[in-house]
Amino acid sequence: MASAAEAALALRLGATALGFVMRMPSGPGPIEQELAREIIATLPPSVPTFLLTCEHDADAIVAQLRATGASTVQLVDEVAPETRLRVRRELPEVRVVQVIHVAGEESIDEAREAAETSHTLLLDSGNPKATVKELGGTGRVHDWRISREIRENVSVPLWLAGGLRASNVADAVRVVGPYGVDVCSGVRSDGRLDADRLNAFVAAARGATAPASSRGG
Repeated sequence: MASAAEAALALRLGATALGFVMRMPSGPGPIEQELAREIIATLPPSVPTFLLTCEHDADAIVAQLRATGASTVQLVDEVAPETRLRVRRELPEVRVVQVIHVAGEESIDEAREAAETSHTLLLDSGNPKATVKELGGTGRVHDWRISREIRENVSVPLWLAGGLRASNVADAVRVVGPYGVDVCSGVRSDGRLDADRLNAFVAAARGATAPASSRGG
């Protein structure tokens, strides 16, 4: 979200959670902490607010959360398990979501380990090993078969991201069976939230049928 108007539009068209991107090495959408705080203050307390951060230090992550008032932290880069545990101890009311950038079969073990100290996982299509790290917002689709295997091997809820749009989100839900889906570039035009694209995306996502064995929570 880049403004209170965008946040209000997203909720009106069916979004059930909103994301706020902090400083990143690359990708679209970063805003200042103060703007995130101002937007979050306009929202009903029942709306989950996801703070996307590339910080690795627990103190820095906690400071961002306290400055913005976000209810959930989305760790877009790999962090140590102790970092997640420290954030949970410092802010027990905040949900910790660890992003796993699905690159291959090795992502399955990475997800299993991260699930032990996270409330939730989010599968995306970035490349943390690139010279300039890609930590989200790439618009690329990854291998959903691996995402499905991850979902079947972890006991925490799982969100799916990475190149989702109205034309493929139903297939993604059917293949992976996630708890929820996360979208950015697929509902934007020229960097702005596009009402028509978001409306189509929400309709397609809600009309999809997930596998019977999907886990939620």
